[in-house]
Amino acid sequence: MAGKANTMPVISKLYCSSSQVVLAVRRRPHVVNGGGFVVTDCSQMVVFRVDGCGVLGTKGELVLRDGNGDALLLIRRKGGMVEALSIHKKWKGYSFDYEGSQKLVFTLKEPARSCLSNNNAIRISTEPKSSSKQCEYEINGYFPDRKCSIIDSTGNLVAQVGVKKEVEELMASKDVYQVVVKPGVDQAFVFGVIAVLDYIYGESTRC
Repeated sequence: MAGKANTMPVISKLYCSSSQVVLAVRRRPHVVNGGGFVVTDCSQMVVFRVDGCGVLGTKGELVLRDGNGDALLLIRRKGGMVEALSIHKKWKGYSFDYEGSQKLVFTLKEPARSCLSNNNAIRISTEPKSSSKQCEYEINGYFPDRKCSIIDSTGNLVAQVGVKKEVEELMASKDVYQVVVKPGVDQAFVFGVIAVLDYIYGESTRC
């Protein structure tokens, strides 16, 4: 019963594991700028893939796919006059149902460009599921340094982004890193958030 209580599906409970999961992220090689990245498990099997604007041909848009290449999340940056007048830029993540219809599942608020620093938290809110309460999350740390985490509103660690020491010593770049996802946490949601962070900081998904 405790496992069920701790499960936090945002996209689907299919992506919530009963145990902690460590996944590796690698920038996708041999593609145009903004190609995205690939997420693999300990067996080198592809779990998720993120297509950036170099693949999609549209700026401010990302797609998270499962290991089979099926779209799980369409992520768009809200544009137009609303964004121009707002201090925070907003990203919205939409899941797909069996009929292909889009449903808003999370919103991420991006601080103004001048505020993108180690001390300015990026906040995420998920949409309520049935009668359950809306959940709030924020990013602690600095994603470009590969030292950041997603925490919930009560301060609990949800996912941790980092680089293995042996990898860090071999590579000067941050093209390969790992993400530790806590038990019961929706991994698809976590990598949807990471896809947006990647784009915000001008990395593999951005043209």
